[in-house]
Amino acid sequence: MNKKKKPFLGMPAPLGYVPGLGRGATGFTTRSDIGPARDANDPVDDRHAPPGKRTVGDQMKKNQTADDDDEDLNDTNYDEFNGYAGSLFSSGPYEKDDEEADAIYAALDKRMDERRKERREQREKEEIEKYRMERPKIQQQFSDLKRKLAEVTEEEWLSIPEVGDARNKRQRNPRYEKLTPVPDSFFAKHLQSGENHTSVDPRQTQFGGLNTPYPGGLNTPYPGGMTPGLMTPGTGELDMRKIGQARNTLMDMRLSQVSDSVSGQTVVDPKGYLTDLNSMIPTHGGDINDIKKARLLLKSVRETNPHHPPAWIASARLEEVTGKLQVARNLIMKGTEMCPKVRLALSDRASLSAVLKERVFHLNEDVWLEAARLQPGDTAKNAFAPPALEHVPNSVRLWKAAVELEEPEDARIMLSRAVECCPTSVELWLALARLETYENARKVLNKARENIPTDRHIWITAAKLEEANGNTQMVEKIIDRAITSLRANGVEINREQWIQDAEECDKAGSVATCQAIMRAVIGIGIEEEDRKHTWMEDADSCVAHNALECARAIYAYALQVFPSKKSVWLRAAYFEKNHGTRESLEALLQRAVAHCPKAEVLWLMGAKSKWLAGDVPAARSILALAFQANPNSEEIWLAAVKLESENNEYERARRLLAKARSSAPTARVFMKSVKLEWVLGNIAAAQELCEEALKHYEDFPKLWMMKGQIEEQKELVDKAREAYNQGLKKCPHSIPLWLLLSRLEEKVGQLTRARAILEKSRLKNPKNPDLWLESVRLEYRAGLKNIANTLMAKALQECPNSGILWSEAIFLEARPQRKTKSVDALKKCEHDPHVLLAVAKLFWSERKITKAREWFHRTVKIDSDLGDAWAFFYKFELQHGTEEQQEEVRKRCENAEPRHGELWCDVSKDIENWQKKIGEILVLVAAKLKNTF
Repeated sequence: MNKKKKPFLGMPAPLGYVPGLGRGATGFTTRSDIGPARDANDPVDDRHAPPGKRTVGDQMKKNQTADDDDEDLNDTNYDEFNGYAGSLFSSGPYEKDDEEADAIYAALDKRMDERRKERREQREKEEIEKYRMERPKIQQQFSDLKRKLAEVTEEEWLSIPEVGDARNKRQRNPRYEKLTPVPDSFFAKHLQSGENHTSVDPRQTQFGGLNTPYPGGLNTPYPGGMTPGLMTPGTGELDMRKIGQARNTLMDMRLSQVSDSVSGQTVVDPKGYLTDLNSMIPTHGGDINDIKKARLLLKSVRETNPHHPPAWIASARLEEVTGKLQVARNLIMKGTEMCPKVRLALSDRASLSAVLKERVFHLNEDVWLEAARLQPGDTAKNAFAPPALEHVPNSVRLWKAAVELEEPEDARIMLSRAVECCPTSVELWLALARLETYENARKVLNKARENIPTDRHIWITAAKLEEANGNTQMVEKIIDRAITSLRANGVEINREQWIQDAEECDKAGSVATCQAIMRAVIGIGIEEEDRKHTWMEDADSCVAHNALECARAIYAYALQVFPSKKSVWLRAAYFEKNHGTRESLEALLQRAVAHCPKAEVLWLMGAKSKWLAGDVPAARSILALAFQANPNSEEIWLAAVKLESENNEYERARRLLAKARSSAPTARVFMKSVKLEWVLGNIAAAQELCEEALKHYEDFPKLWMMKGQIEEQKELVDKAREAYNQGLKKCPHSIPLWLLLSRLEEKVGQLTRARAILEKSRLKNPKNPDLWLESVRLEYRAGLKNIANTLMAKALQECPNSGILWSEAIFLEARPQRKTKSVDALKKCEHDPHVLLAVAKLFWSERKITKAREWFHRTVKIDSDLGDAWAFFYKFELQHGTEEQQEEVRKRCENAEPRHGELWCDVSKDIENWQKKIGEILVLVAAKLKNTF
C-alpha cells in the first residue's frame, strides 16, 4: 500500500522547534549532548591559557560565577525607578524580535532626547552660569589683582623681599674643601707602586720564581724592569721631568718673541709682555678638542661638496672665532673661487679688492654694490662706478646707485646713457624725465612709450607733466589714449591699481590727473546693477585714504549717471559739508534740488547753509521755492518756523504755525505751536493749544508730557499727575511718560508709589533697560544700595546686552571690582557707546589721562549723536587738556550736532535754554557734571 508522502518531510524545521517537545520527550541527555567526561584537574585544550583558567575546574567555577553575576536579584541591586541593575532575561536567547524591540526603544529614546536637547542644554548652561556667579573661582576673585601685576614697575618688583633660607646652618655655611699641593716625589712613589707587569723575567725564575735571594723583591740590580728616572719611555704614563722641561722651553720661546737685542743685551718690556700674553688667550671659550673636531668635520664637508657655500662660510666663521683671521680670509677667498655666484658680504676692503681682481666676479652686481657701500662717496664714484658700469652695463641697480652719487647735471647725462643701456627700465626713464626741461621731458616720455608700450606709469607721468605746465585740456586725452593703447598691447586694465594711482596723484597735488583717471576707469569691470553700490564704497574708501579729490570725482561721475537718485545727491552733499567749502555745498545743493525737487532734505540743507552763513533772506527764498515744489510739507513748514523763531521773528513764526495748522495739521505742528507759546511765556495760550491738539491726537505722547510739565511748572502736582495718568491710558508704551510720573511721585516724597509705578511699567513694557535703570537709581537715591544691587542683577539677567545698564553697574561696584566689571561689560557690549564712556570715566577716575582720552575718542567716534559723551569729554579736557584740545572737542561737537543723551536732553530741552547753540549747551552740561565716579 503506497502511503502518501508527508508535505513537511525534507523541509527545514521552523524557528524554535525542539524535537519531542510536544510529547514531553525532553528529559534525557546523551554523552554527545554534554561532551566527554573530564576530571576537574584535567588541563584545558588551550595551552596558552592564563593562570586561573588552565584546568577544567577553573573554567567551571568562572562560568558559575558569571551566571551568578548575571542573575543578581538581591535587594541592594534593585532601584524603584530603573528596576534591577542587570537584565532579568540576560540568560535567555537574544532573538530577532528582541533586536527589533531594542531598535524601536533606542529610536524613541533618541527622538525624545532631541526634543528636550535644546531646553536641557540651555538649562544646564544657565545653572552653570548661576553657579559660577554665586561661587566664583579663586582665579576670578583675584583677576583684578592679577591684572594689576602688569602695572608693577621694575623697582617695585626688585624691592620685594626674598624668601628666607630654611636650610640648617651646616647647609647654609658649607665647609670649603682645602687643597694642598702635592710634591713630585709623591707621584713618583705611587707610580712605582702601581706599575703592572704582564710577563715574568726569566732571570727571576732561575732563583725559584718571584722569590729571589736579593732583597727588594722585583727591584733587582739587573737592568730591565726599571730605568733611571720615573718610568721607561713608551709606557704612556705621566713623566713629570719632561713636563717641566717642556714648560721651560715654552717660556723661552715666549720670551724670545717679545725680546729685543740692544748692544748685546736682552731687554724685555714687562707691560708689553703681559699684554701679549693676554692676547694669546683664546676668546671663543670652548674646548680645544671640540674645535679640532669641528675643523675636521668642516674639512670633510668641503672636500665632499666643494660647491656648497655654507661649508666655506662656516669654516671661515670657525677660524674667525678662534682668532685665525688670515686662515679665515684664505678660506673665504677659496670659497669665492669654488662658488662664484654666491653673494658676498666682505667687511675687509683689501679682501674685496682682491675679489674684484678675479675675472669671475666682473659680472656680479652684488659685489660692485658692496664695494660702493664700503668706500667713501668720492672714492666709490671714481674708483668703482666706471668699472662696474663697464663690466655690467645692463644692471639697473648699478645705474641707480651711480646716479645717486652724482650731482643733478651729471646725473642727467648719466641717465641719458642709462636708458640706452637699459631701455626697459621704467624707473630710469621717469628719473630722466624729471631732470629734463618740459620739451625734453615730453620727448623722453615719448621714447619711453615706444620702448615700453605696456607700462601705465609713463602715461600717468605724461599727464602730470602736462597738468604741471598748465595744459589741463591734454590730461583727459592722454589718459584716454593710455587706456586705448594699453588694451591694444594686450594689457588688462586693473581697476584697483588705477584707483591707487589716482590716489597717489591726489596726494601729490595733481588734481586734474586723478580726476581724469577716475572718470576713465571708474566704470570698468562693474555690472550695471552694482554700479551705484560699488561707486559709493569707492568714494568712502577714498575719503578714508584722505584722497578727497578722488572721492569728489567719483560723486560727480555717479551724479552724471544717476541724476535723479536722491541718495547719491544726499551723500555727495554730506561729503561737501564735511570736507568741502560752503560755496561748493551750496552749488551742489542747487543742482540737487533742480534734479530732485521732491527731496525735502536737500531743500532744508540748502536753507540751513544760508542761515548759518547769516543770509536769512536767501534761506527764506529757498524755503519759498521748497513750498512751491512740496506744498503742505510738514518738514518745510517746521523749518520755516524754526528759521523765524531763531531770528526772533516770533509773530511771523506764529502766523506760519497757524497757517500750517489750518492747511497741513499734524501732531508735530501742534506740538511746535504749544512749545513756541510755552517758551515765550504764554502759558494760557500753550494750554489752550495743547487741549485742542489732544482732541485730535490723543495718542501722541509728547502732548501729554508737555501738558503735565506745564502743570508741574505751575506747581499743580495733582493736575500734573492726572495728565500723566491720562496719557499712560492712551499711550501705555511711552517710556518717558512712565519716567515723568515716577519722578513726580519721588519729588513729592511718595517713594512707595514711585516704586509701584515703575514695577507696573516693567510689567507692561518688559525687557526695557530704561525702566530698569530708573528703578535701580530710585533705590540708590533713597540710600538702599543693597536693593539697588539686587535690582541691577535682575536687570542684567533680563537685558544682558544693554549698554546703559552695564555702564551703571560698573560704578555700583566697589572701586577694586570696577575694572573686572568693565571687562565683563566690554565682553557683552563691545561697541556700545555707554560702556565705552564708562570705561573712559573709569580711567579718568584712576588718573590714567592718556588712556582716558583714547577711550573718549573711541566713544564719540562710534556714536557722535550721544551728547553725554561730548559733555564728559569736554569736562575731561577742561581739567587735563590744553586750550587747543578743548577747542577741538567743542568744534567737533558743534559739527556733530548731538541730540540724545540723558544729561544732554535735560539741559537742551529746558525751556530756558531753547535758543542756546550747541556749543553753549555743551558748556552748560559740562558745568553740571561732577567727578563723583
